[in-house]
Amino acid sequence: MQRFIARLILFIGSCCLSLAAFAIPALNMPYGVSPISHQIYNLHMAAFYVCCVIGAVVFSVLIYSLIRFRKSKGAKAAHFHEHLGIEILWTAIPTLILIVLAIPATWVLANIHNTEQSQLTIKVTGYQWRWKYEYLDQGISFFSNLSTPLDQINNKAPKDEWYLLEVDNPLVVPVNTKVKLLVTAQDVIHAWWVPSLGVKQDAVPGFINENWIYITTPGEYRGQCGELCGVNHGFMPILVKAVSQTEFDQWVKQHQKRAEHLLKIESLTLNKARAATHVAHARNTVELNAHE
Repeated sequence: MQRFIARLILFIGSCCLSLAAFAIPALNMPYGVSPISHQIYNLHMAAFYVCCVIGAVVFSVLIYSLIRFRKSKGAKAAHFHEHLGIEILWTAIPTLILIVLAIPATWVLANIHNTEQSQLTIKVTGYQWRWKYEYLDQGISFFSNLSTPLDQINNKAPKDEWYLLEVDNPLVVPVNTKVKLLVTAQDVIHAWWVPSLGVKQDAVPGFINENWIYITTPGEYRGQCGELCGVNHGFMPILVKAVSQTEFDQWVKQHQKRAEHLLKIESLTLNKARAATHVAHARNTVELNAHE
């Protein structure tokens, strides 16, 4: 019987470890491509393994007690109501576990909102149902909208790999650069969420929340609005494109030229409108004088 109980305890422990190993590649949160996402992942896994150990110990003791002190073996329940040593023990152990987990959790939480020494600042504004990005130091701003074809949405065409995750204007950032994000909203509460970057920041109208990203690997990283914001909440994707510093500088120059061109067109249109207003006013004045 003792040999059976030992094997049972070993089986439970191996099952917990197997579950942990299975959770890493398949069902677990992504490891990500930024230092903060790595810190969040490591903290999550530390807490997960602690829970596995606790579960293995508790269920092993429970099953051992059920088998060892079963009624068929003539076991009789003891009659006692309190035990000071046990009560201290089962209070002290969980408290120590929480303290041990709270120390790295506090450190990670502080790092999440530490935007010091940022090299690039981008304001992110949530709208129903699109995002606006403003590069404050470069004078660039644009909207980012869902670009999935309507035929796919209406089930008239096969859905591609990035269904409802494709945009017309992605957020472009350089790799190995700390980017400060100033996140807010224009209408209702949104949330800027990109799992691979370890970022999920609420966008609240009238408030500016700070966060940051630091991407080490070039590529495209996708996310969505993480807060229910209306009927088209599911049509608010996010696409972050990480490029080299050289490519980013070229992208900035192109968009600055485009912004200057649009500004000139807007200025010409405004001047034409003003001229037309003056002409109309002059005609009205002449007609009034003629009637007089």
